[in-house]
Formats: sequence, structure tokens, C-alpha cells
Amino acid sequence: MHLSRNLFSGTRKYLLGLLLLSFISVVCLAFSINGGDDFTTARREVLLRRIGHELLLQSGDSTSRVLPVKKIAENEYQIRFENELTFQSASLVNTIRRLLAKDPLADDYIVNVINSANSSVAYGYAISKNKKDDIVACIGRKQPKARYMVNIKFKPTGINTAKSGYLLGSLPFLAFVGFIFLKSVKPRKTLTKDQDKNMLYLGSALFDAKNRKLIINEKTTDLTGTESRLLLIFALSPNETIERSRLQKEIWEDEGVIVGRSLDMFISKLRKKLEFDPNIKIVVIRGKGYKLEISA
Repeated sequence: MHLSRNLFSGTRKYLLGLLLLSFISVVCLAFSINGGDDFTTARREVLLRRIGHELLLQSGDSTSRVLPVKKIAENEYQIRFENELTFQSASLVNTIRRLLAKDPLADDYIVNVINSANSSVAYGYAISKNKKDDIVACIGRKQPKARYMVNIKFKPTGINTAKSGYLLGSLPFLAFVGFIFLKSVKPRKTLTKDQDKNMLYLGSALFDAKNRKLIINEKTTDLTGTESRLLLIFALSPNETIERSRLQKEIWEDEGVIVGRSLDMFISKLRKKLEFDPNIKIVVIRGKGYKLEISA
């Protein structure tokens, strides 16, 4: 019985440990996802600086700097320049399209070129994954020299939202799985020392030796005095061979009569009462005796 309770306790600890490990794995995954987002952002900013560099070259400026790219909103970036420049709308559209093709998450975006002097939009257009939805106007015009800023706003892909919700979405699932596991493994009642002497667990069955009852799957079966004494011998030595002579001596010696066929009859009766649990069997060990086999 102590072994059974220890096994149950170990099972609960195993399940709780498994749930804890799953939770830690989800947290680590969430952090790794955030790390991936940081890399994507850094790579995108490099591409945006490259766009600024090529726009300066097209304007005939190979010496002034592209200022650090600024993230002005979620999914929106600003390319700034040290000096004034001029640009042709067609070259601007083609340059940005060519370089952003290297960003797998930049299928849809809006570009606005802002004149820093008055914060007005000097030129703007929209690119879509479906080219039929592109909005590009004034493609052949050259813009006058001024201090410009290029704002590029990317369409949210939903990936960041999904990744952010991955952890929160997993927690209820883990809680549900834990509830199902812990509910399915019902704790057995703790027995007092007096009860320990008379109540024994045989696999999933409970044997009440004092009251001569066998409880299997909440079904109670009454035992006779002889059946109870016989089962008690087996229960105290599970999965061990018990000699036939010992069983006969301990059960019938006090009555002064030992009949071999009586033992076989009571063994047969016990087998029928134990058949509700397929994991408990009384088997014959030829030439020796019997064994109460309790499988896990």
C-alpha cells in the first residue's frame, strides 16, 4: 500500500513537473521570439539607411550623411538626411521597391516624403502585394531641392500580434491540461495507522480485510472469512510465489482438516471476484503454488 501511495505521489509530481517545464518552455520561446523581432527591426533599419544612401547618390551627393533611421510609430520609420537633396519620383519609387524586396515582411507599405521646412507632404504613394492595388502618381516629376524626410509605414502583418499573444494563449491551455490531468488522477484518502493494518491497495482495488470487503472501480464485493484470510496472505506478498502447503496450513490447520481441493475452490472464487480489475490475477505456479500478480 505504501508503494502504491508513493507511486501515486510520484505520478503527481511528474505531472506537475511536466506542466512547469511546459510553462518554462513557452516563456523561453516568447523571449526568443522577441529576440527575433529585434533582429528583424535592425535588419530593416539597415535597408532603410541603404535607401537613403542611394537617394543621396541620385541627387549627386556622395559626401553628406544619412542620419540615423528613426522609428516614429509602430511599423513606421523615418529616413533623415544631413543636407538638402532633390529626387525624381520614378527613381524614388523604383529604389525603395528594389531594396525593400529584400525584406520578406514589406509587401505592403506607404511612402510619404515630408518637406522639413513646412512639414508638408511633397510626394507620396502606396505599394501593395497585389500590384493592381498600387497607388503611384506623378511618376515623371522631379522635386525641387529641399530638406526632405522619407516616412515609410509598413502594413502590420499580424505576425507580431500573434507572437505576442502566443504566450498568453498558451497559459490557459496549460492550465486546462493541468486541470484535466490532476482531476483524472484522484488522490486516495490517507489512512491512519489502524486503518493501514486492515486496508490494503492491490493495484486500483482496495481490500478491507477487517470488514471482508473488496472495492474495485467503486464496486464493493463481500468476501467470506476464508476468502478474506486467503486474499490477505496474497496481499501481503504481491507478485511473490506462495507455496501451496503454506496456504493450506495457514488457512485450514486450525480447523484440523486440510483438503487440497478446498484451496482450489476458494482460489477459483477469489479469481471471479477479482476479475473486475484485469490488472489483478491469481496465477498458478506449477509445482510450487500460486502468485497474486499485480501489473502496473
